[in-house]
Amino acid sequence: MTINRYLRLIAGFFIMLSVALSQLHSPYWLFFTAFVGLNLFQSAFSNWCPMITILRKLGIKEG
Repeated sequence: MTINRYLRLIAGFFIMLSVALSQLHSPYWLFFTAFVGLNLFQSAFSNWCPMITILRKLGIKEG
């Protein structure tokens, strides 16, 4: 898999996990959902995403 596919997989997993935790545990988990969404939004404009930096350091190949 490429770095972009891993990024989408991780972001989707974090969003689904935090939504589930907000229903099962505490609605404050929705702040984590908002954090992931805002990070994706800012990366569209700045062309920089912290998760891509981490994945590159882990040796994931570019797409």
